[in-house]
Amino acid sequence: MLSVSTFRRLVRASAIYDVLMTAAFATPWTFLLLRERLSGLNVLLGGVPLPAMQPFHLLISSLLGSVVLVWSALRIVDPQPRFGRFDAAARYLFSTWMAWALLVTGQPVLWLFIVPELAWGLAQSLPLRRAASATGDTAHESLLR
Repeated sequence: MLSVSTFRRLVRASAIYDVLMTAAFATPWTFLLLRERLSGLNVLLGGVPLPAMQPFHLLISSLLGSVVLVWSALRIVDPQPRFGRFDAAARYLFSTWMAWALLVTGQPVLWLFIVPELAWGLAQSLPLRRAASATGDTAHESLLR
């Protein structure tokens, strides 16, 4: 069981990780640079070059990157445990869709995203230590606190 203060540090750390991993997704220009690196890495891992990106794909990646950066900023500034719980749910969803893409494409570079997503999701799903009330009883912790 984690203390609330430890969990808050975990939520903040996951947000910082997200900034580092998704900042390049926030604009079409930075994503195109990242895409070239990811494509080369995918080839090194035994995959094939990633497909060319069209403007619509760049729009979707930039929307994703922008939303993740804003969500990350919120968790850095105010790392509430409930935000960590919601982030864990989002990471499970992201992992599910990445695993689907891995099954469909076989692109090994996806493992570099799936494993950390699952790890952060699991970490933010750990139980919290119940807080003691003034009467000595333990307060009921909501799943989303």
